[in-house]
Amino acid sequence: MSASLEFARLRVRPRGLLLCLLMLIGQPAIAEVYTYIDAEGNRVYTDQPRRNAKKVDIAPSNQMNSAPRKSSQASSAKPRPGPLFRYQLLRILAPEPDSTVRDVQGNLIVTVTNDPQLQQGHRYRLLLDGSAHGEFGRSPVFSLTNIDRGTHQLSIEIVDEFGRVAERTPNQPFHMMRISLSQKRQAQPCKTEEYGVRLECPIKDKPPEEESSILPFL
Repeated sequence: MSASLEFARLRVRPRGLLLCLLMLIGQPAIAEVYTYIDAEGNRVYTDQPRRNAKKVDIAPSNQMNSAPRKSSQASSAKPRPGPLFRYQLLRILAPEPDSTVRDVQGNLIVTVTNDPQLQQGHRYRLLLDGSAHGEFGRSPVFSLTNIDRGTHQLSIEIVDEFGRVAERTPNQPFHMMRISLSQKRQAQPCKTEEYGVRLECPIKDKPPEEESSILPFL
């Protein structure tokens, strides 16, 4: 047999042809198959192309890929929200409604109260003029700084762990007056012990103490 892979020469019989094709399909190294009629009239199958040889079309293998394995651990389902919890009371304690706040730097402390107490997973959110101000938190005390002069609206929300608003106060107005230090000092004069304590009473402006006119005894 030649170096090329040639298969047994067969006379054209259906049974022999079928057997030969099965042998060819079973060869893992064969990429293409050719056939021709030799000088003795026999049909020959080979993997080497030759003159007057025809390429044999072979159907692709019907080998099935193994099905992917399913994960043994089921994906954890997210908890579904239950009924929305309602509070009987949510109110801003300070500043009082329609109050005037006088602060040089525009600072303000806001405090709230609610009943019943804040539930697990619930947080407060402060809204200033309709926009969220600062981060969510569980503290009922908020510190605001550098608020512009003029009238503003305050509101407090309680938000649950699913982002739903459980309760919200109505908008509550307040007025910010950012007076100068001199105006504040005129409205409330500085006392001796307040120099270096109050912002509008710097220590450099403290008047000198009067010397005692009583001479000490010799």
